[in-house]
Amino acid sequence: MKVALVHDYLKEYGGAERVLRVLADLFPQAPIYTAFLVKNSTAAKQFADRKIRQSSWAWLIKHGNLYSPLRFLLPSIWRSIDLSDYDLVITSCSGYIARGFVRGKKTKVIAYCHTPPRFLYGYQTSINWQKYWPVRVYALVVNHFLRLFDFTSAQEVDYWVVNSKNVAARVEKFYRRESTVIYPPVEVERLVKASQKVKKENYFFIAARLVGGKGLEQAVKAAVEVGVKLKIAGEQAGWAGTRKRLEELKSQNVELLGRVSDQELFNLYAKAKGFMALEKDVDFGMTPVEAMAAGTPVIALNSGGYRETVIDGKTGILVKNTKVRAIQRAMKRFNQIKWDKEALQTHAKKFSKERFKKEIKNFVKKLGLR
Repeated sequence: MKVALVHDYLKEYGGAERVLRVLADLFPQAPIYTAFLVKNSTAAKQFADRKIRQSSWAWLIKHGNLYSPLRFLLPSIWRSIDLSDYDLVITSCSGYIARGFVRGKKTKVIAYCHTPPRFLYGYQTSINWQKYWPVRVYALVVNHFLRLFDFTSAQEVDYWVVNSKNVAARVEKFYRRESTVIYPPVEVERLVKASQKVKKENYFFIAARLVGGKGLEQAVKAAVEVGVKLKIAGEQAGWAGTRKRLEELKSQNVELLGRVSDQELFNLYAKAKGFMALEKDVDFGMTPVEAMAAGTPVIALNSGGYRETVIDGKTGILVKNTKVRAIQRAMKRFNQIKWDKEALQTHAKKFSKERFKKEIKNFVKKLGLR
């Protein structure tokens, strides 16, 4: 059986790309089709061993951040990709849609959906473009047609798989399609191993891209006011300007670490007294699970996918909002609870990479596609 994989674009190596990496390992002969690949990017390095085929528009949209304002080209971008020779296509789709490609009469398509495009349906995105009136006018026109394309191409998918119950509700709401929940793969075993014989230190930790909508500024303000140590790992993406604002807010007890290696990340997870995840309407959210796998409890916003991974009082604390006082109250409550490392890691194993592989294999097998 000939299999092809499809992904929005390869520019960064985030949660969606980690899912793609595991899918690529499951289907080692499958080429990866994508809108564009940025040479020498973190994503390019992670997929250097795979055959990557870019759309005919890649030469244009890969430069700088043009892929965002040129999103009106999405229907043409995906229609330029011909997958009619494949028996099975698995598309890893989110903000760049990754559907609408040419398929054969017998081609079956499975969509692993990280989320319907957030910018199309009113969810907060990493950069608040809506504050610029020319962008609002542009988006009003372009997004109308993109929603039509998004819905139409969603009907061409044979089987929908989603990364959370949260996203399953979105797929039903916006596409009127039922889906199967298969939680994404988390490096649980590696994190459990990395946390062995590690002594906890007195700091909270955040791992996130330095963009808007992550609750980073509120977390820094909360930490500065009460003198709590906070370490933040992650690099700035796009034109967000978040790092500059954090630099202006922080004091000596707050460290901005920038991009760190996986090993450094694992150590930071394991040594932290607690982890914070404050993104609003998060699709799934891998980082809290990674923290729990390292034996570290979580303070998370009671929103989106965090509700499916964080058990209040057992594996972490769910906060109602990201106001500074709410975060500080959560920190105080956090210190009053005696956390069970074994319980945290046992819970995290429900989201392991091995479990993901098994569930994907079984899903494909039950469909009689392999």
